[in-house]
Amino acid sequence: MTAETVTDPFEEYRPFLTGVAYRMLGRVADAEDVVQEAWLRWSSAGREDVREPRAFLVRVTTRLAIDRLRHLRSRRERYVGPWLPEPVVTEFGPAVPDSAERAVLSDSVSLAVLVVLETLSPLERAVFVLREAFGFPYAEIGAVLGRSEAAVRQLAGRAKRHVEERKPRYDVDPAARRDITERFLAAAAGGDLEQLLALLAPDVRLVGDSGGKVKAPRRIIETADKVGRFLLAVMNDQPSGMEVRILELNGGPALVFSVGGVVDTVLQAEVGDGAIRCVYVVRNPDKLAGVSAG
Repeated sequence: MTAETVTDPFEEYRPFLTGVAYRMLGRVADAEDVVQEAWLRWSSAGREDVREPRAFLVRVTTRLAIDRLRHLRSRRERYVGPWLPEPVVTEFGPAVPDSAERAVLSDSVSLAVLVVLETLSPLERAVFVLREAFGFPYAEIGAVLGRSEAAVRQLAGRAKRHVEERKPRYDVDPAARRDITERFLAAAAGGDLEQLLALLAPDVRLVGDSGGKVKAPRRIIETADKVGRFLLAVMNDQPSGMEVRILELNGGPALVFSVGGVVDTVLQAEVGDGAIRCVYVVRNPDKLAGVSAG
């Protein structure tokens, strides 16, 4: 059997495996490390023992992601300031033509949902990702995790209730969300506090992630007035040559700020009922390498 024969099935499933690992871990580098380890195990496995490559690879990737997540938990407890997932460009392509399926994938990778998934146990998170994001049958998830179907159903129910209780409950048209994002940018860039406040919900929150490596609020900022004034102060303090563009990240429009071709900040607004409910600001340089400046 040639190396090409061994590799091809893995390469076919690599994007899918990376998608599973990213939703489990919230960081591209960690997801890629897990998928690479899965490849090593795939390449060293006896071919006669791997009758279903997809099932084998999903099982290996998921279990590795669970182990990695348990290790990361202690590290994230020492993280400086709020922790946010790493932004990723979302281009589902022609393989996902159905708008309903695209909506499910977009929701499962949104910053708001990924933040909630951080509060699940590693096992609950694995079950939720495989079931809700990718539609795996309970029995198949049980085979992946080495659990009975009944146990998986119990985990799935608990995880889903937990997420539904905590995730935003707004059904926002993508075009409307982009329109509000564009108006938000115009108001902030123009220093128009009145227009900015008109876009912010009274109880809006701003969550900044810098990892202690650059300037960003280390506590969550709350209320429209405080968030609006903070954003205007930040916009007025931008270095010369700062460029801003809108890019789809994590299933929705985001503002990407860059200087000299290097991404400096990613800002994304969570929209609901015609207003901005939460603003996510990612500035940790380690989390911006995968976002193109233009």
